[in-house]
Amino acid sequence: MARLKILALLPLAALLSGCNFVVMAPAGDIAVQQRDLIVISTVLMLLIVLPVMALTVWFAWRYRHSNDAAQYDPDWDHSTGLELVIWSAPLAIIICLGAITWMGTHLLDPYRSLDRIAHDRPIDRAQTPLEVNVVALDWKWLFIYPEYGVASLNELAAPVDRPINFRITASSVMNSFYIPALAGQIYAMPGMETKLHAVVNHAGKYKGFSANYSGAGFSGMHFAFHGLDDAGFEQWIARIKASPDALGRTEYLVLEKPSSNEPARGFGKVDSDLYRAILNMCVEPGKMCMSEMMAIDARGGNGMAGLRNTLPLAYDKYARRGTALGPEPSFVAGTCTVDEPQGRVTAAVRDGTPLLGAGLKRPALLTPLGSSTSLPFGSTSKSES
Repeated sequence: MARLKILALLPLAALLSGCNFVVMAPAGDIAVQQRDLIVISTVLMLLIVLPVMALTVWFAWRYRHSNDAAQYDPDWDHSTGLELVIWSAPLAIIICLGAITWMGTHLLDPYRSLDRIAHDRPIDRAQTPLEVNVVALDWKWLFIYPEYGVASLNELAAPVDRPINFRITASSVMNSFYIPALAGQIYAMPGMETKLHAVVNHAGKYKGFSANYSGAGFSGMHFAFHGLDDAGFEQWIARIKASPDALGRTEYLVLEKPSSNEPARGFGKVDSDLYRAILNMCVEPGKMCMSEMMAIDARGGNGMAGLRNTLPLAYDKYARRGTALGPEPSFVAGTCTVDEPQGRVTAAVRDGTPLLGAGLKRPALLTPLGSSTSLPFGSTSKSES
């Protein structure tokens, strides 16, 4: 009989073993504070829910049809004391929920810099945070470490108790960057940058993924996050630096093409300007960056001719995601660009006149592009500046 009971419990044990309670047992201080908010909010709501459920059962039992001892009072319609209890208790709970929600919203703002490592450990202002640039690709994650000049694909690492500053964007469609053990999720959107500040307090390997559906390869869009001690993190960086692969603009344009279930790998050398180009949607040589276009618009724009600039920026997905929809891929020619690998700053020309932009080191000279048109890939005319 005892053996039969054990066998009967095996399916339940197998089911529970597959549960992951990382949200309720996180490894980072931000996630711990978010966990506490969940617990406090749940307890406050249960102060109303449990009594209501208990009273529902009690009323059903006390005033059942067969209970002749229950008092029958058909003319009763009001009780001031009961009204005070019914309205004051929920009101007090709502006030408490509103207060902790307001404080939590500001204290746990993803854009807010950390002021502590743990509940009893204030942050060391002398310690430099780890900067990580995050790019959501189809369907993989790219992590760039500007301080170390390396990058990794589908693998992220950070030292324990060191603040992490994430700068997050996407290549094509919206995704959601989420490491449950570290902090809450935050969206990654093309042409925009979101920020997240976090810290990991316990060494270990944790799971990260996209929490926003983004297409056919979404189910494989996950990565490993390693919380390491200082020595372990330095070893991890050294391993990435030893990789012979480099990540420049040309390599990135190949990498960003849709693919699923990519293995984790590193890039020992990364173009220092790559993340800025990804964010401004101008990785292709000769393409005008969004920041440059906004600078032109801020100074008055290009009149009616400038209207042509908006169409190619309506969305790059027709060219960048390899679809067959829409017209021939095109973009607005940049007024200046950087040639790889020499790194020379060049300016676009039209009718023999250089069109200088805000990206040049010399003072910007924004010549009106009266006859500007959208140029196909690779057709930008350039001359050395």
